[in-house]
Amino acid sequence: MISMLDLKKQYQSIKGQVDPAVIEVFTSGKFILGEYVEKFEKEAQDYLHVNRAIGLNSGTDALRIALVACGIKKGDEVITTPFTFFATTEVISELGAVPVFADIESSTFNIDPEKIKKAVTSKTRAVIPVHLFGQSCDMDKIMAIAKEHDLKVIEDCAQSWGADYKGVMTGTIGDAGCYSFFPTKNLGGYGDGGMVVTNNPGTADLCRVLRVHGGKIKYHHDILGYNSRLDAVQAVILSIKLKYVNSWNERRRFIAHRYSSLIRNPHITVPPENKYGRHVYHQYTIKCADRDLFVKFMKNEGISTMVYYPVSLHLQEVYKDLGYKKGDLPVCEKAQKEVVSLPIYPELTQEEIDLIIEKINSFKP
Repeated sequence: MISMLDLKKQYQSIKGQVDPAVIEVFTSGKFILGEYVEKFEKEAQDYLHVNRAIGLNSGTDALRIALVACGIKKGDEVITTPFTFFATTEVISELGAVPVFADIESSTFNIDPEKIKKAVTSKTRAVIPVHLFGQSCDMDKIMAIAKEHDLKVIEDCAQSWGADYKGVMTGTIGDAGCYSFFPTKNLGGYGDGGMVVTNNPGTADLCRVLRVHGGKIKYHHDILGYNSRLDAVQAVILSIKLKYVNSWNERRRFIAHRYSSLIRNPHITVPPENKYGRHVYHQYTIKCADRDLFVKFMKNEGISTMVYYPVSLHLQEVYKDLGYKKGDLPVCEKAQKEVVSLPIYPELTQEEIDLIIEKINSFKP
């Protein structure tokens, strides 16, 4: 069976560096924040060309803390995409703010800037564009809308480490960028982890206070905060992986381009790659009108696939009180019936890649 992802292969390739680094942390007795986390934060700043990086315990907390640091409060509206992982809107709702959904582009699956314009109201305070599957949103248009209406822009970069928009790294364009280091990400740890990056010193300082229960000095609490600290074990692992992430992303791009150039099944639509950004293919997501038959066919052929996402957020039970109904966001609702992602990770062999292509081309509904 060709799996969607094989993290064991990646570990074996860097085991000689990871094992002694983790043992060093164990020996030091310094497990939360500290020098190892500070080192990784500095490396992340240098990689992303951003002024501040704050290590946190998850991508979800990165979004939550960024929203608070950007002043989002109860009753505020935050415009975002309905075609993303639940964490993007979960944190909006937990703060008492209101997620407002704007439909997506049919080609990239990213939020449509024209739909953002139409969703702005007097209560709108922020936009969360999600750089889905590793491809950047059209940030010039989004930033222009934000400037016109005085909105904060918090980039959800959970799937886009290493992607750029016109040569500028995703996450460094808006007021804050939020990353996840969940193990399956292009840059993933061996457990949960996250990060907020920003060029605003005040926003960064507030994020640092928020991650340690709202205090600058231990046992002195100025505001209500969170327990959201990146641990040292994850930091040393991420420091090692950071040295390889560009080559791993290039391998993903190679696989994606091979898929796109050799998949010639009329029932399959391959994803486009926008010219304005460097796509890092966290997922390679195709469209198939007979998606369920295709998934079954591939499984029978010994190839895993995955559907991201089968139910758009505006149609989730938890958001029924927002009043959305089927037909409100037609592009997104069509995508949720057609999308399916193929295996794409650096350790896929040439034989596996070509077998996947061969099987796709032989699929007949």
